[in-house]
Amino acid sequence: MAAVDTVRGPVELDALGVTLMHEHVFVLTPDVMQNYGHEWWDEDVRVADAIKKLGKLKAAGVDTIVDPTVVGLGRYIPRVQRVNAGVDINIVAATGLYTFDAIPEFFHHRGPGTLLGGPELMTEMFVKDIREGIGGTDVKAAFLKCVVEEAGLTPDQTRVQAAVCETHQETGVPITVHTNAAHQTGRLAMEFYGKRGVDLTKVVVGHAGDSNDLDYLKWIMDQGATIGCDRFGLDLFNPTEDRVATIVALAGQGYADRIVLGHDASCYIDYFAGEEHQAMLKEFAPNWHYRHISHDVLPALRERGVAEEQIHAMLVDNPRRYFTAAG
Repeated sequence: MAAVDTVRGPVELDALGVTLMHEHVFVLTPDVMQNYGHEWWDEDVRVADAIKKLGKLKAAGVDTIVDPTVVGLGRYIPRVQRVNAGVDINIVAATGLYTFDAIPEFFHHRGPGTLLGGPELMTEMFVKDIREGIGGTDVKAAFLKCVVEEAGLTPDQTRVQAAVCETHQETGVPITVHTNAAHQTGRLAMEFYGKRGVDLTKVVVGHAGDSNDLDYLKWIMDQGATIGCDRFGLDLFNPTEDRVATIVALAGQGYADRIVLGHDASCYIDYFAGEEHQAMLKEFAPNWHYRHISHDVLPALRERGVAEEQIHAMLVDNPRRYFTAAG
């Protein structure tokens, strides 16, 4: 039986169940935390809080979260393993690099065309994460995460994307790309991948659901890719009512088989470090949490006429297909 790697080991694809395709456990800035974290971070408290929040998500009927936390977002698998040891939910880990523009200086002088030359270090790292495990653990990455933001395909960003394509071709793992819907950078990503032999059916264009432009969204899906309607609760980018209306329209036109859902939420994000800022976050984004889809969005979709089989496709069938190896 085919399986997908998770933090707790391989899980049969049919056992993934209801899956949210873009959720973080923690989003952190490691060097800030190491130097100033004592002012706002207590490891045991945060791990216990994450177990509690993910436990509530499991109780709401979600079996799996796909966590695109990579280098640039504070990925630290041993911490996530501690959390997962305390809650019965599947967490799928990623490899890749999160940057809106420039790559870290660590990479600047290594690789093709650089001062020190040699093979592409990013590709080597990504492949190792997938085949051997992440950061000395036995947790293997099951997908690639990258970004094409407003700055577009800068020289550094192009290098990251090329490494992602190389890794996809070598390992077969799928890709989730963070995009800027307002600038329709999903077009840049899709065109880049198409020229480099990426299997577009194995691509999720993340944050596409920030847009209500049906022509843009259908353009992505008509090439075989899946759109991530994955920021429910972040109303500053697109109100929930509008996100729901867009999915209703697309489902009505036969596109439910190319949509996945999520919140892009986390148990803790240090962009809002400290209790005061966490409280402010709850004020301006009260629905930005793991259970908004279960409690609010799914009832709204059903009320608007989206069929159960279409909801099942977005939550179960499409994630399973994404992680199914190409035949």
